[in-house]
Amino acid sequence: MMQSWGIRARVILVAVVPAIVLAIFMTAYYTHSRITDLEEAYRDRGRAFARQIAAATEYAVFSSNREDLRRLLDSARAEEGVRGIFISDTSGRELARSGVITSELPLRSVGRSYDEGVNQTLRFYEPILPTRLDVDLLAFDDVQQGSTTQQLGTVILDLSRTRLDEQRDTLMWTGLSALMLVLAGSVLLAIRMSQGVSQPIRNVAEAVGRIGAGRLLERVEVRGGGSLKRLAVGVNDMAERLQGAHEDMARRIAEATAELRARKEEAERADVAKSRFLAAASHDLRQPMHALGLFIAELSEKEHPPATHRLVRQIAASAEAMENLLDSLLDISRLDAGALQPNIQPTPVQPILDRIANDFHIWAEERHLRLRVRRCHHWIATDPLLFERILSNLVSNAIRYTDHGSILIACRPDGDALRIEVRDNGRGIEPDAQELIFQEFVQLDNPERARSKGLGLGLAIVRRLTQLLDHRLSLRSAPGRGSVFGVSARRVAPETPPTLPPTDRQPGSLQDVQIAILDDDPLALESLNSLLCSWGCQVTSAAMPSALIDALAGRPAPDILITDYRLQEHVTGLDVITSLRHAFGYQLRAILISGDTASDPLDRARIAGIPLLHKPVRPAKLRALVQRMLASDTADTTD
Repeated sequence: MMQSWGIRARVILVAVVPAIVLAIFMTAYYTHSRITDLEEAYRDRGRAFARQIAAATEYAVFSSNREDLRRLLDSARAEEGVRGIFISDTSGRELARSGVITSELPLRSVGRSYDEGVNQTLRFYEPILPTRLDVDLLAFDDVQQGSTTQQLGTVILDLSRTRLDEQRDTLMWTGLSALMLVLAGSVLLAIRMSQGVSQPIRNVAEAVGRIGAGRLLERVEVRGGGSLKRLAVGVNDMAERLQGAHEDMARRIAEATAELRARKEEAERADVAKSRFLAAASHDLRQPMHALGLFIAELSEKEHPPATHRLVRQIAASAEAMENLLDSLLDISRLDAGALQPNIQPTPVQPILDRIANDFHIWAEERHLRLRVRRCHHWIATDPLLFERILSNLVSNAIRYTDHGSILIACRPDGDALRIEVRDNGRGIEPDAQELIFQEFVQLDNPERARSKGLGLGLAIVRRLTQLLDHRLSLRSAPGRGSVFGVSARRVAPETPPTLPPTDRQPGSLQDVQIAILDDDPLALESLNSLLCSWGCQVTSAAMPSALIDALAGRPAPDILITDYRLQEHVTGLDVITSLRHAFGYQLRAILISGDTASDPLDRARIAGIPLLHKPVRPAKLRALVQRMLASDTADTTD
């Protein structure tokens, strides 16, 4: 308990305890000595008084004069404290008595002086001896009482202890009072001393606490001398040094913060400029690439000589590589701009795995790799299109960097989540490069930037998409031992898939489908018109909204309207769709096409429930969307 005491309590304790111990010892010693002296004096008085009575009653006892004995005893009993006097002869027979003789002590005849006590009474025994006269001495010499003569009787004196006890109690109370005075004085003195010793230390402690709380201007008042003065001066010096160090540190932090803020703003401006450049570049490139892709698709469906057919395939491969680059740039810019809003819903995993296996098995076989997919019956909460893009990028990366062996896609339950893993036994990744590979345009084994090894955007897109979907991305890899990429998503209960309504149209056929096209880019308009006509569609096209409305006047309503988002005459594709729906009086099916990567077109299309395709549009994706819209009353899919 003393360990938690403060310095003041300890100083008081050190000052008070020795004084208290000494006061108790001295008081007890002197009180005991005084009580002993009082009691001894009281006994001496009793013994002397008993001798006086024995000497005074010698003649009366010798002559057996009882009357004189009673007078003598009555006279002696007037002495203070005398309770009773008893005189007996040598045989113990009573000769005279005065006062009260206690019965607690025996009455007996003795041959010597002694005393005893009981309770509040002291009894003195004194023998009565005849006076011995020495005839050899002068006549006027002193008369002596000898012990060689025959004893005449015994004086028994009972003396009360009341007066002695009162004096003893008074002495004890006096000693106790003195002890209390000494104790009080010691405490007051100790408190006074502790204030002189502990108060400066307490002032130092409080000042140190305030300095520790950040009040660096706090100083200690220098009081006293010696160690206390040195302590106060040392604390003040420490506070001054701390204040100087704090000011210097604050200045450095302010300078570093300003520098970091400037660099952050510069980086943000560079990032915004990069995103703006990517968005503008991809938009400007997307228009001609959109038309080029449609022309190539139409061209590939025609009959050609073998040499021309080979050139068409090469042109298509080059265009596809360019489209992949534009798609990656589009994804990066849309993710950085926050324009992509996921559609989280319960999704079965196995259909996604089946599509990925179907898309990549030919490429894996060309590289002499085995692509294996373990069946998975679980459902997860995710955006199916974005999640499929994540797995596609991971599988593509695994095939590209695996020289021989196999790639495995497997699912593992992980608590409430499901971890979908893409495993390969390829080259592996160094530990210090495992974070670097998720950055844009980073390829560890492609310093020459060979197009066959990819663009370095796939894993960057994977990381952004997993963060957008709130999925956990993991990587385990070692050089020469392959890599395991894992994506963990929350598991959900399976749902019953909706039943699609039957259709009379032959699967894949677009013969005689009425389609209206609106695009202000002549090249894009011509290529899309030509492609749809090659599919057997009946097409009505125009470059301006007013021209399209005039062309459709008096004709049956089109089955589907395909329109660019940004048009001439200060209108958008959504405005045209609304006008035509009012004109034809029914819910016109429509598809928006845009080369803009901003979030506004996508948000407005989602709100209107109209699918949006970004240029360049792949013919296969456009055809699949048209067929799906024809098979249903409404379409609510965006890309």
